[in-house]
Amino acid sequence: MSPNKIIVTNSGALTKKYGAGVSKVQAAIAKLIKADATRGLITVMIALDNKNDMAAVGAGPVTKPTDPKQNKMAIDAVYNKYRPDYLMILGAVDVVPHQDLTNPLYSPATAAEDDPDPIVFSDLPYACSGAYGKKIAAFTNPTRVIGRLPDVTGGKDPNYLVTLINAASTFASRPSATYRTFFGVSAGVWTGSTTLSLSAAFGTSAGMKVVPPASSNWPQALLNAPSHFFNCHGAASSAQFYGQPASGADQYPVALDASYIAGKIKAGTVVAAECCYGAELYDPNVTGIHQGIPNQYLEDGAYGFFGSTTVAYGPSKTNDWADLLCQYFFESLLAGASAGRSVLQARQKYIANKNNLTGTDLKTLAQYILLGDPAVTPVASATLAPTAHRIMEKGAFVEAAPAVEASMQRSTRRQELIQNGLALGTSVSTSEIKSAERPGANIRKLLKNEAAKLGIGKPSFSSFAVQPAESLAAAKTLFFREGVAAKSVAFAKAVPLRELKAVHRAAGRTAEKNERSIGIVGVEIHEYNDGVTVHPFESR
Repeated sequence: MSPNKIIVTNSGALTKKYGAGVSKVQAAIAKLIKADATRGLITVMIALDNKNDMAAVGAGPVTKPTDPKQNKMAIDAVYNKYRPDYLMILGAVDVVPHQDLTNPLYSPATAAEDDPDPIVFSDLPYACSGAYGKKIAAFTNPTRVIGRLPDVTGGKDPNYLVTLINAASTFASRPSATYRTFFGVSAGVWTGSTTLSLSAAFGTSAGMKVVPPASSNWPQALLNAPSHFFNCHGAASSAQFYGQPASGADQYPVALDASYIAGKIKAGTVVAAECCYGAELYDPNVTGIHQGIPNQYLEDGAYGFFGSTTVAYGPSKTNDWADLLCQYFFESLLAGASAGRSVLQARQKYIANKNNLTGTDLKTLAQYILLGDPAVTPVASATLAPTAHRIMEKGAFVEAAPAVEASMQRSTRRQELIQNGLALGTSVSTSEIKSAERPGANIRKLLKNEAAKLGIGKPSFSSFAVQPAESLAAAKTLFFREGVAAKSVAFAKAVPLRELKAVHRAAGRTAEKNERSIGIVGVEIHEYNDGVTVHPFESR
């Protein structure tokens, strides 16, 4: 039978890190494969650098572990051969690298005032069928359930990775009500946004903690909650998240510290973090600081960590960008989806709810990754749907056994997700390419006025051209009913398609960039043929 779950890694890179200790990792993987079998999953491991493993999928081995293109091609070959329900990347970025996508918001000339990330480090392309490339817009068709179980970047102790593998082997699903108990933390300046996010994800924001006045020395009772949600500041190569007063003052007290929570996180915890660099897999040996927050959560037995590799965005009082992806992730998780499917459904819902993906949208979509085994299912699924499948046994069709039925229903869900993802890729327009065309006087005036409201002294300006969706590129008009009785089939006259003409951005810093806050604020103006919409944002 074909495998349901495939683990991909680079055996040479693991051996280089751990030497003879790699045998401990291999033994732990063998236990995971056995444990998956008891859950009805056929799991195999494929080494992307092994000639025989890769020959079996009709591709050459990865010869340069750090090469994103080689790894993308190899993983595509593995997936296309077996079409697994789950694909797990084993190892941090020094084993299997992130993909190196070009950040559409970055410009060397404006990096001091605007987005500082030249590259969006991403696992999104591994979830998509498109060929290797650096444009995010090529990966708006996610179809694969993927997650990364990371070791510590630059690490030398195989026991860390063994601990994570063992946690995936022994996971146990619990009722949805259990995971509706959450530990939610917000920077004071974003309480409006976080209140909406928690209410959307969990049905209430009661108990939300705000920093300041709350501190990072959280009592064990709060850390015991199985669901953790953070809307705080984050910074590159930092083992901390930070708050900010509701006044917007340039003060950033610690909201979460990896060294403080070490040993305090309960097994089975699931995390969504809106924070900048919240899921960055930095090398603590290079930085000289404690391992990152996601590494610490996973070491303590967390089932999954959903976060951003780079600067993330969201509004202060409403919801968009990072807010939405994190909400959608928990929405699926609480409904009984695996951690990996929760991410795929979150990505698809995010794309579906946008008629155009701006540079900010595209970066958000690319930067959020799952750290954890994608097959882990924290919330016990609802009772298996009534048996629908029949299989041939001894010349007659009989009802499928429960394990077989579950596998067949999972395969059906995957097919639906594949169809949905492919359709989304052709139905959404994108604004990834910067335009040399100067916006009109009214747009320029509006950008300056909105930037002034945000307290930006010297904003940087940029405009982006719109690439129409493939499926709508030929559309000239839309038809709709207006003032017609519900039972009537008559239509009003054709009206021009509401068309997005361009996206304009003004951004700057309200404070000097520091080690605790990126400090970017700004506004997007979406220019339509019949008006504009205004979308303020702040870096998380």
